Amino acid sequence: MSIIIPANSAVGGGFEVSNSCRFNSASSDNLTLSGSSGGSTTKFTRSFWLKKSTLTVQQYLMDNSGETQIFFKLNANDTVTLGIYASSAYSTELVGNANVMRDPSAWYHIVIAVDYTNATQAYRARIYINNSEVTSFSTETRPGNTSTTFNTFNSSKTHYISGTSGGSHMFGGYLAEVVHIDGQQLTPSSFGEFDEDSAIWKPIDVSGLTFGTKGFYLDFEDSSALGNDVSGNNLDYTANNLAAINQSQDTCTNNFATMNPIDNYFASSVFSNGNLTLVTNSSARTWNNSTIGLTSGKYYCEMKSSGVGAGALIGIIATTPNSTTNRSDNNPYAWVYLNGGSLKNDGTTQSGTWASWANNDLIGMALDLDNNKIYFSKNGTWQNTGTANPSTGTDGFAITAVSSLPASQAGCYFIICSDDSTSNNATFNWNFGSPSFAISSGNADGNGYGNFEYAVPTGYFAVCTKNISEVLS
Repeated sequence: MSIIIPANSAVGGGFEVSNSCRFNSASSDNLTLSGSSGGSTTKFTRSFWLKKSTLTVQQYLMDNSGETQIFFKLNANDTVTLGIYASSAYSTELVGNANVMRDPSAWYHIVIAVDYTNATQAYRARIYINNSEVTSFSTETRPGNTSTTFNTFNSSKTHYISGTSGGSHMFGGYLAEVVHIDGQQLTPSSFGEFDEDSAIWKPIDVSGLTFGTKGFYLDFEDSSALGNDVSGNNLDYTANNLAAINQSQDTCTNNFATMNPIDNYFASSVFSNGNLTLVTNSSARTWNNSTIGLTSGKYYCEMKSSGVGAGALIGIIATTPNSTTNRSDNNPYAWVYLNGGSLKNDGTTQSGTWASWANNDLIGMALDLDNNKIYFSKNGTWQNTGTANPSTGTDGFAITAVSSLPASQAGCYFIICSDDSTSNNATFNWNFGSPSFAISSGNADGNGYGNFEYAVPTGYFAVCTKNISEVLS
């Protein structure tokens, strides 16, 4: 199910997280650090915020080389596991069987807090998700006495963020505010708080924490060095297969739309790059929706095409598909721009002049839900009559108002794409403000959000929760 305002993202004011790092599970994207002596052998806390792109697949968020391991992973059933392993046995093994994380539109806060000297055995290893402690496990092993130690953070082992030391089970999604505290077992309140108005769990400034000898803080604000440690310890991670384009504005304080891998049963498309790249199935003719549905306001996004065959299209729709042959261009509440050079609604080609588009063309879309109009551009030129201009409201194509949509529809518009063909597939690379492809110019919206190839029309905004919450307030 698509989410209108995802969790942990629609809160205004307070501490703001500027950037995250986007990892692609289909690639060898990871961060590595060569260890050294000096860290605690009994206590640590790891905190990070994540937005999952890949679901129902085992993915490691923390691992290290060698026989002595400390690892944390997302299980194939979307639960979590913490393991601390040495001398052919686990001193800690917590395999969750509840607290699933299956929403690809939401940011989650994870805290792993360990203190082997704690007098209470149940408190020697703890996991929290959004300030709620995970307490239900299919396997639950904790240190039996306070003399138990580990040396993983006090050795020359290589530490990994995303994937295992063997290069498998890579993470797919976004990470923000990755913090490691050496020598202390902290609670989530050191890293987050509940918003007093919305009761949403949100991040707080962690720069004043005591990080300890082997502690670090990755804020991902330096696109040329995504593993830069800003704790003061200079324990910089090496970024492997991660470039400046992997820096994202999609964060736990400003959540951007992506395409929705859950709403994919009938389309059977393949997702990557933080669910911003989508390859359609060659036999299915139906569409994929965005994670965020829109009800009011003005929004702008871009799509760069690649591997495009006949029938590729983008646009908006007010519903989700219910079969592989459920075509968007035949829907009365969909307006789609086909790469052959036409705009269609309810199976009818609409009036106007529409250029065809092909590989590497960049299609812009401006959606005006205040005046019920839609505009499309090709490589910066607005289509329809040659005089279309969303900034002035000229020659936009009329769409049905959200308030006039029948009860059978979703009550909002989703941004969509499909190939509408049974003989080929297409690749769509989306930019809702945090692009999956390189931008040669760089244009933000009027609120300062997003990074677009072409200038954002006046009064239009990136598809992110900061902008949406301002519209709805």
